[in-house]
Amino acid sequence: MLNKLITSKTRLRLLIKFFISQANRGYLNGLASEFNESTNSIRKELNHLSEAGYLEKYKDDNKVGYKANTAHPLFDVLQKVVYKHLGLEELVDRVLERMGPVQQILLTGDYAKGLDTGTIDVVLVGKQLNTEYIEALEEKVEGIIERKVNFYLTSKPNPTQRTVLLYENEPTRNKVAL
Repeated sequence: MLNKLITSKTRLRLLIKFFISQANRGYLNGLASEFNESTNSIRKELNHLSEAGYLEKYKDDNKVGYKANTAHPLFDVLQKVVYKHLGLEELVDRVLERMGPVQQILLTGDYAKGLDTGTIDVVLVGKQLNTEYIEALEEKVEGIIERKVNFYLTSKPNPTQRTVLLYENEPTRNKVAL
């Protein structure tokens, strides 16, 4: 979807990196090796996104780092567009359809780090979750969002694992983090 609108693969990768989670940060050389691209192409796109106000530059010793500008008026919109592009909204909707009492849906692995590798790892937190439904759902969701999906079921999330909260069921209300 987004690759038709944003023709620069580097720019699209950077948008995914920084807008999948506002905690994601990056340095020029680190991003170049992460994306397996030249520092020059990464620098050009970082400059474009910074000049537009979508990214903030910050100093860390001698290095210049980059992070999403959460104060930008379009931050929430861009984050939703990235989530939609990756199929995360569809994934959450399908899980909640008949999964049982889901407490949280967490994104882990490469996508939590902002890397579009083609395999989405999702942790479903809850008790008495419908395991038969989730097994059938994996294949169905993969066909819809055109990415491999791995679901992991647990009753408690791992606090040391890097995650992005996609959904949380609070006792008084349901909160979709998307």
